[in-house]
Amino acid sequence: MTFRFTSSRHRLAAAGAGLAVAALALAGCAGDSGSETSESPADGGDYGDITMQLSWILNEEFAGEYFADTNGYYEEAGFSSVNLVPGPSTSVAELVSGTADVGLSDAVSIGSAVANEGAPLKIIGATFQSNPFTILSLTDGGDIATPEDMIGKRIGVQDSNTALFNAFLAANDIDPSELTIVPVQYDPAPLVNGEVDGFMAYITNESVTVAAQGLDVTNLAFAENGLPFVAETFTVTEEQIAENREMLKALLVAEIRGWTDAVNDPEEGARLAVEEYGADLDLVMENSIAGSEAQNELIVSDETAENGLFTISDELQAATIESLAGAGIEIEASQLFDLSLLAEVYEENPDLIDYAG
Repeated sequence: MTFRFTSSRHRLAAAGAGLAVAALALAGCAGDSGSETSESPADGGDYGDITMQLSWILNEEFAGEYFADTNGYYEEAGFSSVNLVPGPSTSVAELVSGTADVGLSDAVSIGSAVANEGAPLKIIGATFQSNPFTILSLTDGGDIATPEDMIGKRIGVQDSNTALFNAFLAANDIDPSELTIVPVQYDPAPLVNGEVDGFMAYITNESVTVAAQGLDVTNLAFAENGLPFVAETFTVTEEQIAENREMLKALLVAEIRGWTDAVNDPEEGARLAVEEYGADLDLVMENSIAGSEAQNELIVSDETAENGLFTISDELQAATIESLAGAGIEIEASQLFDLSLLAEVYEENPDLIDYAG
C-alpha cells in the first residue's frame, strides 16, 4: 500500500468552526469515498482512497494507524490508501469543509463545534479512554499540582488550545484574569527556560520529553480535574454515516487491528514513528518508546477489556457530557456520539474484542 501524507504545521482552532460549518454547504460529502461505495461490505469492499486528519504530528501517538498501514489492514478492509494528514488540528474545519473523511480530535473540540456552531459531526469511537491533556510544570519551578496553583502563574497555551484551556478554567471556577496566558508553540522550551510557569501539554508527549532531560515534572491532569473526556476521537460528519456506513465500519475494523498491534508492541510502534512515518521529525527513540508505553494506559481500561478498543461506556459518555457542561458547553450524548457503527463492528467481528490475545 502506498503511504502518503501532506505536511501541515498550522493547527486550526475550534473557534474557527463557524467558517468551516458554512463551508459544508459548498463542499458536500467529505473525501473521495463517495456514495457509490456505500453499499460495499465492511470486509473487503472497494473504497478507494480516503483522508484521515490527525490531531498531531507523525509521532508514536498514531502507532495504530502505522500498524494498520504497514501490515496491510487498510488494504484488506478495502482501501487503496488511507492518507494520514499530520496536524496539529482539531479536525473540525477539515471535516465540515470536506477535505477529510475522518478526523482524530477530542470531545471538547467536537462538542464545542456541535453545540455552539451546529457542526453536523459525530464521534464514532475513541482511542484514548482518558483525556491526555495536562498543565506541565517543573517541580522546582511552578510546581502546579492543583487548579488553584495556576492562579497568579504564567501558563503557556497554544492558540488552538485556547478554547480547551478556557474550558479547563471554567470547570474549575477560575477566571482567566486570575492568571497570565502566554501564547506559545508546541515546543516546551519556554517552560524549561523559565519563560512560563506551566505549559499546556500531552501527558504522553511533552511531559515525557521534558522528564527525559533529567528534570522533575509535575502534571496537572485535566482528566482528574474536571475534564474527564475522551480524546483521539474518531469523528465524522453525519452525512458520512448516512451515505458511507459500511466504509466507516471497514475503517474501524482496520483501526482496531492496528491498535491491537500497537498496544501489544509499543516498542515497534515507536520504531515505526521514529524510523518510518515520522523519520523527518528527528524523534528520539527512547522518548517515543516511553510515550507509546504511557499512552497504553489511556487506551486500555476495564471497559475496553470487556467490550473492545475504542468503546465508550454509558458512564464515560455521561462523564464527558458533564465535564463539557462544567465548561459551559451544553450538549446531549446523542448529539455528540454515535457508537452504533462500533457496536455493529464488534457484533460482526467478536474476535476483535480480545485485543490482549
